[in-house]
Parts: sequence; C-alpha cells; structure tokens
Amino acid sequence: MRIYTKTGDGGDTGLFGGGRVKKNVPRVEAYGTVDELNATLGLVRTAKPSPFTDEVLARVQVDLFTLGAELATVPGKEESLKMQLLEEADYERLERAIDDAEKPLPPLKTFILPGGSEVAARLHLSRTVCRRAERALLSIDDATPRGALVIYLNRLSDLLFTLARYENHAAKVDDVPWAPHPR
Repeated sequence: MRIYTKTGDGGDTGLFGGGRVKKNVPRVEAYGTVDELNATLGLVRTAKPSPFTDEVLARVQVDLFTLGAELATVPGKEESLKMQLLEEADYERLERAIDDAEKPLPPLKTFILPGGSEVAARLHLSRTVCRRAERALLSIDDATPRGALVIYLNRLSDLLFTLARYENHAAKVDDVPWAPHPR
C-alpha cells in the first residue's frame, strides 16, 4: 500500500462518511490541531516523564486519535466510525488524574511561566497546543461540536498544566514564577 494517494493534490481532503472539503476549512484545522497535540505528547513521552505521567499520556494519545477521527467525520455519520467515542467517563478520568497529580504539590500562589525541567517545558508546550485545539474545535462552522469534546479538551489543558508542575516537583526543580517587571 502506498502512503501517497494523490487525491489531495488539489487542496481538498476526504472526510469519513463521504464528501470532500478544502484542507483549510475549520473542521480540518480542528482535527489537524488535535493531531499536532498528539504529536507533542509523543515528544513529551520521549523525554522520559515519570511512570505516572507516561501512563496518563499514553491513554490520552489514544483518546486524541478517537477525538480526531470524530472530527474528521461528516457530521451525522459518526456511527460509520464503529468505535466508542469520547464521553463523560473520559473527561472524568482526566479529573481524577489532575487530583492525583496535585496531591504532592505545594499550593499555587502565583502564575508560573513555562519551564523548569525539560519534561515540564514540553508539557507546557502541549498545553498551549491543547488550548489552540479547543479554540479550533469551537470554530467549526458546519456543526456544533459535542459537549464532551469541548469539556475533554478543556480538562486536558488543565491536566497538562498540572502534570508540568508534577514533573517539576518529581525532578526537584522549582516552577518558574511570573513576576511583572518593575516600573
């Protein structure tokens, strides 16, 4: 099987369930950004995070592939995917991971800047891509995204922030506090 099909050479792409759209429509931007987010999480995992973080991210990567597949489907044809779509239990799992990661952390008393350990910095990058994916999801103009998808990406951003702090703590590296420049 060849990796190239030449069907997108004219600037359009096929959606699951039929139909073709231009590659620059909001739906394609949304699932492309979810794919980019997934790739950044792969990059985090290559930096050898803690076993806790790695296990959480491995599951999230599967979730994001599912989320992207749903977004790459013609609205109303999601049943053609023949897979379990994300639901409330999935974002509740993220909430439990946030709670578990927060247990050893000192209370947050200031805004923090991305940085600290390498793993934490990569997680902060993933967090910002996650927020962009959330915005792209909300920009889809051919259908309203399911609420579970919006909530999932919102919780995931919170999780990535918390995991960045968790990884700094595990590495015995301080978070980078933000302080405004003096006048």
